[in-house]
This record gives sequence, structure tokens and C-alpha cells, in this order.
Amino acid sequence: MDLLRWLFDAKLEFAGGGFLLWREVLGNLFGLASALGGMRRKVWAWPVGIIGNALLFTVFLGSVFGSPLYANLLGQAGRQLMFIAVSVYGWYRWQQARNAEAAAVEPRWASGRNRLLLAVGLVGGTALLTPLFNALGSYPPVWADAWIFMGSLLATYGMAKGWVEFWLIWVAVDVVGVPLLFSAGYYASAFMYIFYGAFTLTGFFVWWRIRNQHTAQVARAVPAGSGTAA
Repeated sequence: MDLLRWLFDAKLEFAGGGFLLWREVLGNLFGLASALGGMRRKVWAWPVGIIGNALLFTVFLGSVFGSPLYANLLGQAGRQLMFIAVSVYGWYRWQQARNAEAAAVEPRWASGRNRLLLAVGLVGGTALLTPLFNALGSYPPVWADAWIFMGSLLATYGMAKGWVEFWLIWVAVDVVGVPLLFSAGYYASAFMYIFYGAFTLTGFFVWWRIRNQHTAQVARAVPAGSGTAA
């Protein structure tokens, strides 16, 4: 109980009265560790991410959990619950794949149809969620909170499926998330989003290279002229 009380009350204070919640800092550090594990295709990335999601959920519902920061970001809070649910699916999927192969997942490109569905889901989902989040009192601009929620959902699902494009969805989330978090006073998360923006681009090119290497290996394994008529 003492540890929980410290976790909820602890602040990293600065001169002039500024502060950061340790829950926010720790939650983002767990998120960073999860992202690093995801880039390296490690199964442990999923449970580590779940811990960070649970911490950040309590941060973004500030008024509910007694945080000094009372700007409720419903999209940010809701996506932590979504992360936990989808992460359980990703954890199971990667563990299942690792049991059959050396790596937890083999990066691959999404099909044209799946790319279209991702784009429609991101834009359409944002449009549908914006009035709902607005009615619930989310921090403005509400569309940005809805965009972050939908982008996070689709990116996490794409990671579980092993689609290379999921990294680019994270970039789209970060571009909107940084100014929103700064305006709401969540400075630790905002600075982490800036770092994530560069990191997700790196992850995209890492997975792209892995995919190209796999394609080249398959091509070399197929004898020249195989499959052609005699």
C-alpha cells in the first residue's frame, strides 16, 4: 500500500513550481522499452507495454485518480485500455509464432486492401469518435484526441499482424499528439512523443530492411527456372 501511495503522489519537482508526475515518467519509460522490444521483435515487448499502459491510464484521467493535472484526455486514457486489450492479442500471436519460428514475427507489407481499410478506419473512426469524446468532456481540440485513439488502435493491431506500415501510423499519431499534450500540460508525454516520432521512423526502416532481406533470401532459395515448364 505504501508503494501504491507513493506511486500516486510522487512528483518530480522543478524550480518555479513546475513538476512532472512520476507515474507519467515511468509509464512513458515502459512504453519506450516496449517500442524498443517491438522493433527487435521480442515477445516481452507486449507485457512491458501493458505495465506502461496501466500507469498512463491513471495519469490521463487526472480528476478521477486525484492527479494535480485535471485535464482529462479521454482518448489518451481510453487508448491505454485499448492497448492492454490488443496487447494481449499481440502477445499471444507473437508467442504462438515464436513457437513455430526463430523470430516472433516476420515483417510483411499490408495488402492494398488492408492499407485502404487502415486509412478509412483512421479518418472515419476519428469522425465518429469526435462527437462522443466532446460529449464526455475531453480536452480540446477533441478531434485530435479521437485521432490519437484511432491511430493507436490501428498501429497496435498492425504491429500484432506484423505489417511494416504500422510504424507510419505511429508517426501520424505523434504529429497530432505532441501539440495536444503540450497544450494540456502533459510535458513528459509530449517530449516522449517527440522522441517516438524519430524512433518510429527508424523502426519503419529497420522492418523494411528486414522484409527486403527476407525477400532476397527466399529468392536465393528458389532455383533459377524452377516452376517453369520443361
